Amino acid sequence: MKEQHKKVLRICSQIIFGVYLIFLAYFLFFAESMGRSFEGRTYHYNLVLFKEIRRFIVHRETLGTMAVVLNLFGNVAAFLPFGMILPVMGRRFRSFFFMTLLTFEFSLVIETIQLVCKVGSFDVDDLLLNTIGGMLGYLGFAVMNRIRRAKYEKSI
Repeated sequence: MKEQHKKVLRICSQIIFGVYLIFLAYFLFFAESMGRSFEGRTYHYNLVLFKEIRRFIVHRETLGTMAVVLNLFGNVAAFLPFGMILPVMGRRFRSFFFMTLLTFEFSLVIETIQLVCKVGSFDVDDLLLNTIGGMLGYLGFAVMNRIRRAKYEKSI
């Protein structure tokens, strides 16, 4: 790939990543439709792994399909771009282990901010689901990168 093309791709990925972070911050901290308000909030947290996941599965009919999908799949989907875009931005992000650790750390920061600001809740299940999302995003990047490289090598 030509250096000029790489530079444009990195700049575009940085812009897309910035927009992604803005949307993520909005939905995690400010979206009233997602139950994010600062009025009368107390500290909410879950430190028992699989407790909330189990609750959403067991009580899916009571909670409703939308609540289950938003909680379980939404947490995964929200971090797919994190794992997919960062490796495009630089080679240092092209390690599955490093991206998994970085996704976990980023999710931990978000969950901690939610706890301190009393917006949403600190949930270890969210940490797990977010990390899985970042891992799947990275795997998506790796597959697409492999396909791109194979196609590029054939055209040479």
